[in-house]
Amino acid sequence: MKACLFDIDGTLVLTGGAGMFAFAETFAEDFGVPEISREVPFAGQSDRGIAGNLFVAHGIENTHENWRRFREGYVARIEDHLRRREGLVLPGVFALLDRLESLGDVHIGLLTGNVAAAAETKLRYYDLWHRFAFGGFGDDHPDRNDIAATAVARARERHGSSPNGAASADERIVVIGDTPNDVRCARSVGAYAVAVPTGHITAEELATTKPDLLVETLEDADDIVAFLSD
Repeated sequence: MKACLFDIDGTLVLTGGAGMFAFAETFAEDFGVPEISREVPFAGQSDRGIAGNLFVAHGIENTHENWRRFREGYVARIEDHLRRREGLVLPGVFALLDRLESLGDVHIGLLTGNVAAAAETKLRYYDLWHRFAFGGFGDDHPDRNDIAATAVARARERHGSSPNGAASADERIVVIGDTPNDVRCARSVGAYAVAVPTGHITAEELATTKPDLLVETLEDADDIVAFLSD
């Protein structure tokens, strides 16, 4: 089985901070927090994890009900913020997806901290949602490593192999992302890590995580496809 799993923000698209602005507006209007803590990191984290950390930072109970309220409010606001910010599909994304699809034997999915509804909203806005058949999302788990395990299980299901069994001898899974956490979650599921510094993390910082492949942009499709095909 071959699978290629993509992060979204900073890897496929830049949204001009639409997600962060929607987070802040949801906390302000639904939870009475006028300004969210800047001590809580966003890059490489899951929506569920970020929300939970913000609940703690602002003295809000981290309950299932508060998570549900946040998720509904956030998802309802994200499209408006996408329209209000300047964003773009990052260089090489469409061409790389075309190349992977042309191989015919690669399952193309998502491995993202975005909740599924926000992932769909963002990628539909940039005409990318239909390119991905499955994924692991930020409402599956708060921890990126657990999200990675879910994404791999879903890839195996699509391939017809046991979702929770041991990796087959011919299994090759590649995770493409722009943060150290993307590299770490790839390692957690035995996948190969391709790092791309098109988000907010420099190539030098990504190099310290020792990804299997570090590319400047996803325009380096030949390197990525060759790496997946080895």
